[in-house]
Amino acid sequence: MSEAFLWGLIGGSSLVLGALVVFVHRLAKRSLGLIMGFGAGVLLSAVSFELIDEALTVSSGEGATVLGFFSGALMFYLGDSAIARIGKKGDEEGSSGLSIVLGTVLDGIPESAVLGLTILQTGSIGISMLVAVFISNLPEAIGASSSLLKSGWARSRILALWIGVALVSAVAAAAGYALLADASPKTLAFVLAFAAGAILTMLSTTMIPEAFEDAKRPVGLATTLGFAVALAINGLAASG
Repeated sequence: MSEAFLWGLIGGSSLVLGALVVFVHRLAKRSLGLIMGFGAGVLLSAVSFELIDEALTVSSGEGATVLGFFSGALMFYLGDSAIARIGKKGDEEGSSGLSIVLGTVLDGIPESAVLGLTILQTGSIGISMLVAVFISNLPEAIGASSSLLKSGWARSRILALWIGVALVSAVAAAAGYALLADASPKTLAFVLAFAAGAILTMLSTTMIPEAFEDAKRPVGLATTLGFAVALAINGLAASG
């Protein structure tokens, strides 16, 4: 269990790194948009090949995947709607950043739980899998941290937020190791699809629109590149 906790923490550490990058060097609007576009491509690949595809495989076509997918989407929608009320009070940048944080949490917890289960089943974690999680977290943290800084959040508060999310991811990995060993295929499919639904809803409402606003048409190429990189990493993980 301690090994699963450690790997979950390492995967989540890129969230903290993303915040530190923003603290050290305030990115230009265009650069930020391209980074977020790249991250969106990575996450789209993860939704397609690491989450939904795996959920369909383990569920053998049962309804748990559909239920989990729309539950995740609805959960993000409701949480994002609540956060949007902050924007109506004049903190639009802050609400945008918090929306990305919400998507990161709703995606990261189920993903980390499955990561812990993988360690239980195989006895180890492949480096390609760790890199995939690390890469997908980094642009989210950069985008959200930039928005929160612009809205007036203190650096210490932002850093504490991402440390907390990283710790939650580590606990989720340990929980996956301890609690999902005897889980039914329906449960595993629901967990995977829930993460996919939440992250896809976040991408379509927050991350991709903001990336396009900042970088305009080149963001499409960045998104395609992110998808291709994540797909290659996923291929390495499957072959390893």
